[in-house]
This record gives sequence, C-alpha cells and structure tokens, in this order.
Amino acid sequence: MGASADLKKNPAAKWIGMALIAAALLALPFVLAMAGTAWVRITNLAILFVLLSLGLNIVVGFAGLLDLGYIAFYAVGAYTYALLASPHFNIHLPWWVILPIGAAVACFFGVILGAPTLKLRGDYLAIVTLGFGEIVRIFLNNLSEPFNLTNGPKGITTIDPVRVVGIDFGVASQMGPLVFSESIKYYYFLLVVLLVVIVVNLRLQDSRIGRAWEAIREDELAARSMGINTRNMKLLAFAMGASFGGIAGGMFSSIQAFISPESFILTESVMVLSMVVLGGMGNIWGVILGAVLLSFVPEILRYTVEPAQRWLFGRSLIDPEVIRMLLFGLAMVVMMLVRPAGLLPSAVRKRELTVPK
Repeated sequence: MGASADLKKNPAAKWIGMALIAAALLALPFVLAMAGTAWVRITNLAILFVLLSLGLNIVVGFAGLLDLGYIAFYAVGAYTYALLASPHFNIHLPWWVILPIGAAVACFFGVILGAPTLKLRGDYLAIVTLGFGEIVRIFLNNLSEPFNLTNGPKGITTIDPVRVVGIDFGVASQMGPLVFSESIKYYYFLLVVLLVVIVVNLRLQDSRIGRAWEAIREDELAARSMGINTRNMKLLAFAMGASFGGIAGGMFSSIQAFISPESFILTESVMVLSMVVLGGMGNIWGVILGAVLLSFVPEILRYTVEPAQRWLFGRSLIDPEVIRMLLFGLAMVVMMLVRPAGLLPSAVRKRELTVPK
C-alpha cells in the first residue's frame, strides 16, 4: 500500500521503473546467449507458457471453471499453423493470416467444449475437460488415414518460420556488432505478442465482462439473480481462454518447425494449471510470475542436479529428471500449505482463503 501511494505522489518514478524494466527485457536475450543459446530457447518457451497461463487464467481464475484439457486448444492452434504453413498441403500463408485463423479455430473448439459443460461444476467439469484434451490428442494421433490430415504420430515437419518485413526468423542475421540468432528474433516477437495479450487481459479484468466472470466465480446463483447471463459468460470465458491458447500454439509451431501429438499430453495441461495456481488465480501478474518460475526452475534443476551428485558422491545416483520432478512436487505441496492463495493472489481470493484468527 505504501509503495503504491509513493508511486502516485511521484509519477516520474513509475516511468523510470518502466524504462528500466524495458531496457532489461531488451538486453535479456543477449545476456542469456552468453550462457548458451539453449537458455534463450528456454526463455521463449517460458513466454509461451505465460501466454497459455494467461489464457487459462480467464477460465480458472476469472470465471472459476476448472479446466484440465486446456492443452487441447494449444494443440489446435499449433496444428492449424502447421497445416497452413508447411509442405504438408503445400499451403504457405503468412503468419499474420494464420494466427487469427488459429485463434478463431481454437475459440470454436472452446465453445464446443463449453456448451455441453455449462451445468457441470468442480470435479465433474474437470473430468469432462480432461477427457476433451485426451480426445483431441488421440484424434491428432490417428487422423492420418483414410485422409492424411495430421500425419499421425510422425507429426508435421518443415513448418514455415515467421517473416516480418522481409526479415526471416528462421535464419540468423547481424546488425553491426550484434548477432540476432533465430531464438533472439523469436524472443522479441513473442515479447510483443505477450504485451498485447497482457493489455487485453487487463482490459478484460476491469471491464463489465470481467466483473461478471468474478460474480459467477463467487456465487453463480447470485450472479444469475442479478441479471447476468451466466450461460453466455461461461461460453465467452471458454472461447477467450481458448483463443489465447490457439495463438500460443501457432507460435510454438513456428518456433519448433516440427510438431507431433506427443507435445500435447495431459502433463502439459497440469503444468499450465500449476502455474496459474502457484502464481495466484485471478491475478494477472501472479500468473505471469508462476509461469516464469515453473518454466525456469525445473530447467535450472536439470542442469544442476547431476553435477551436484557427482560433486557429493562421485557419481550420479538418481536420474536428474526423477529428482527434478520430486523437488517440483515437494515445492508445490509446501506452497499450498504455506500460501494456498498463491504467490501473488488476487485481493478477493486472498480474503477468501484467509482464516480469521
């Protein structure tokens, strides 16, 4: 509260802080590249997870609808981009045409999922959405005959990269002393997309629609009695959340240049939901923090666990992946015990989970 009041009294400090953050974000990929290009790629994947988490936050955080099949919309967006920008059908549309199409297709699937589940809540809704996610993955795995739509488990390769005003994001380029690798180019592109998505989320949260979602989350019966069309608002939440997942999927397809059904398993849905819960459901900045932490910390553990074992015991006793998942699970359990509302919870949710003494 004190920091917020200080910023209002001194608006120049706010702009200086924003300028410093912008400078840090612009310099970040070059700093990470010094440690290895892998870290720039990890950062790009972290931004994709932030996009997914912001989309899922609309469904789970704003509207209070538990969704365990969110990764299906990510897959729909990824395959839409791959089919319209690869030699698979020999269609090579530009990215600025495909991304809106992918968002619209994912939005359509969001409505398809939302329509039959309007009366379901809690565990029942979770089971239905989980089944939807698995159905989409199974279809992607088997739609290779009699008509080869998805190329089955082999996936789709040689997907076109993004091209902006003649700049090909699939090859490295140099500007003076600075070398812009493919990963660095995509970093800046993803950063722009992320800023747009954050602005849209902030506007949604403060709008009448956002307040209607919050009312449904708190008490659906009371919301309906106050004249809120809960049916349409729920469908809109599924549709809006799915569209962001579709955009993230399209970007993933372009960055990887290869996709297969194995990239869209249930574990990914659980991971994205964990990011939303850990950061703080309903709080946009908390969700971003949760996504960044759960994207980077497991990768840091991947690179440090094995050297630590060799330093302590002279050899690797336990597979680093096993330790990584154990530590990840332990951290989630501790977090839910210590801060059940998340790291940066929304004010409403924080009040809900605060036990009066």
